[in-house]
Amino acid sequence: MVTGATNGIGQVSAQALAAQGAHVIIVSRSPDKCAATVEEIKRVTGNTNVEAMPADLSSLGAVRDLARRFLERYTQLDVLLNNAGAVYTARSVSVDGIELTWALDHLNYFVLTNLLLGALKAAPEARVVNVSSGAHRMARAGINFDDLQGERRYSGFGAYAQAKLANIMFTYALARRLTGTSVSSNALHPGGVATGFGQNNAGAWGALWKLFARFTLTPEQGAQTSIYLASSSEVAGITGQYFEKERAVRSSSASYDEAAQERLWEVSETMVRQATR
Repeated sequence: MVTGATNGIGQVSAQALAAQGAHVIIVSRSPDKCAATVEEIKRVTGNTNVEAMPADLSSLGAVRDLARRFLERYTQLDVLLNNAGAVYTARSVSVDGIELTWALDHLNYFVLTNLLLGALKAAPEARVVNVSSGAHRMARAGINFDDLQGERRYSGFGAYAQAKLANIMFTYALARRLTGTSVSSNALHPGGVATGFGQNNAGAWGALWKLFARFTLTPEQGAQTSIYLASSSEVAGITGQYFEKERAVRSSSASYDEAAQERLWEVSETMVRQATR
């Protein structure tokens, strides 16, 4: 399963895995884009085992519905590639009343992964691959638990950096919880990639992202580490690591704070529980 798979590195990753013969499930918000991406991947790879499960992953209800639809059809999942994400210049909230960057870029990963853990554990050797970003290093002080949703002070890039840090901290906490199982949990930085990312913003920010895209990696280059972690035998059994350019590297100092990782887990559970009352 590849989320955010109708554009950029998500689409490239899904196509590469299909080309390897995998049964690939495409997840993205737009049913039309999902359908078009499925047909394109089938055409290019010749693999007919590609299907769409559209879902707005900023919505906790939609994430749960996605997991339910998957589990109604399948008993195991070999790879969950959590790739969907966005950055927003202006603060807004999801349908659950949660700051949108946090809802889509972190809680989506947290909830979907936990809902599918049974299917992952049922696979012979399953992998959770979380696409983070080198931007996590900008959250030098760690997770701001006192203003987690930017209600007092909001910065679009700050919210994004914090959510990407949360991806890595979640990855490490999940790896500890999966000790003794056949499921690995790793995170990655894809590099600065020229995709549609960030161009959902209007005005100067959107123009800046388009200018930035001229000096970045292609989606094909940026997807390589995702594909590597999802499929290479070289990383079989490796877990709790952060990768750049297909190599395990150190993430930020703040990401290794186990007490903060556990607090993040507890806060995330509480947020999800409160949003579904």
